[in-house]
Amino acid sequence: MPLIPTLRDRASRPRVVIDLEKVRHANCGLGRFCRYLAEGILSASGRGIEPVLFLPPRGDASRPTVRYFHDGAVEHIDVSPWRKESFARFLRPLVRPFRADGGYDLWHVTSQSSKYLPLDARVPVVLTIHDLNFLHDERHRSRPAAVRRKLAAVQAKVDRAAAVVTISKFVADDVREWLELRGKPLHVVPNGLPPAAVASPGRPSFLPPGPFLLSVGAALPHKNCHVLLAMIARTNDLRLVIAGRKATPYGAFLEEEVARLGLGDRVFMPGEVSDGDRQWLYEHCDAFLFPSLSEGFGFPVLEAMQCGRPVFAARRTSLPEVAGDRAGWWDTFEPDAMLRVVRDGLESSRSMPGFAAAQVAHAATYTWERAAARYLDVYDEVLERKAA
Repeated sequence: MPLIPTLRDRASRPRVVIDLEKVRHANCGLGRFCRYLAEGILSASGRGIEPVLFLPPRGDASRPTVRYFHDGAVEHIDVSPWRKESFARFLRPLVRPFRADGGYDLWHVTSQSSKYLPLDARVPVVLTIHDLNFLHDERHRSRPAAVRRKLAAVQAKVDRAAAVVTISKFVADDVREWLELRGKPLHVVPNGLPPAAVASPGRPSFLPPGPFLLSVGAALPHKNCHVLLAMIARTNDLRLVIAGRKATPYGAFLEEEVARLGLGDRVFMPGEVSDGDRQWLYEHCDAFLFPSLSEGFGFPVLEAMQCGRPVFAARRTSLPEVAGDRAGWWDTFEPDAMLRVVRDGLESSRSMPGFAAAQVAHAATYTWERAAARYLDVYDEVLERKAA
């Protein structure tokens, strides 16, 4: 934890608001992004800014805010309904003559889905775009009006931004193709990977003894997990765990498919699991399977590699960029073809010296320290342009 800055230090450094509203969803991708980016920035040595964390209210001790950030170490402001853009856009003209936002020098909108912008229109914005997955979702392709509305919402934030950041080159290409940057700088800053959680001391109670394959993610259509069920049904020996939130229509469909295919003794859907159980599953699975159709980044792929495990994934969107040559790839979702890729890849990984170490080394190239340093560079660039 960095030392508490003195009042003199605070007065001399630009005050940068970092929108961490999503940390209230501690186990989702955006929640983890906000948490670990803020920790990286707070820990950065010699940073030239004074971070101001925009956080969910501290009154509710069940929220992760209290756990993740020490209130005395950094200035913070509470998320409140009046700060939502749906309200602030009416208030903004009334406060235009005043310095209405506490004297902040920069505001980092950490997601294209954020509902918050600075009240003072003179405060420059850095916008992070995590994905435009609705462009690659079969449900949206049949609803062009919905796609146009979503693009317009993101475009409005791009128009407000002084600089745009994406988490992968794939997302940057989507931004260039579908949105108007109008000369604004576009940076690619890959996410980092936090240290692995401490694994639970033993096998989770829902999983009988024996080898298993693993997939992790919320039960949503773009995760495409039903193709794994069809593949498992082609075998008599493989077992699969699908861990993640399952109280969704797609989750219900997957459970119906498990029953229809007679896979109840070989496919396990425990729902959300603890950090310790998830880590145990990563460390002990024979392989990690990720047939997702659209990902802005793909944390679970790297989390499995961090444990030295073989990874098999769909050759879609950002996944080839993030996994590089360290994964086996599905170019079709035909069950027998998928099964061949998995069986051949498992045999290869078992016979390859240093395979696990190479997986770990690849995952280790993604650090939050590096990501935070690059965001600080973006802040500096925008602040320098503002001062010019």
